Order: sequence, then C-alpha cells, then structure tokens
Amino acid sequence: MIQVQASGAFLAIAADGQALVEVAEPELAHLFHAHEAALRAAKELNAEGRGPVDVMKVELDVS
Repeated sequence: MIQVQASGAFLAIAADGQALVEVAEPELAHLFHAHEAALRAAKELNAEGRGPVDVMKVELDVS
C-alpha cells in the first residue's frame, strides 16, 4: 500500500474508480498485487508533486 508521509494516511481508489483518496485505516487502502507496481505508482506520485509518499509492506494472514 502507499502511505502519504505528511498526513500518515493511506491511499485508496475512490468510488468512481478514477481518483485517489486518503483513508485513515490501512484496511481501506488499495493493495497492490506486486511490490514493483506499488513502487512505480509511488515514484509517479512523487514525480507529479503529489507526495511525498512511501510504499508500505503488508503482511496478510491467509490461514
């Protein structure tokens, strides 16, 4: 997931599927299928001046 460093919030995809919104709970954040995809998205957001953002690793318990 991606975390906004200034607010500590996480990024999620808005209901319209087009925009990003900040959410307080990590459970509501967008989860990427691959670490590389999250890194690419964070790099693009930072380059666009929408950061600074950072990638946070999520450990899921699938048992």
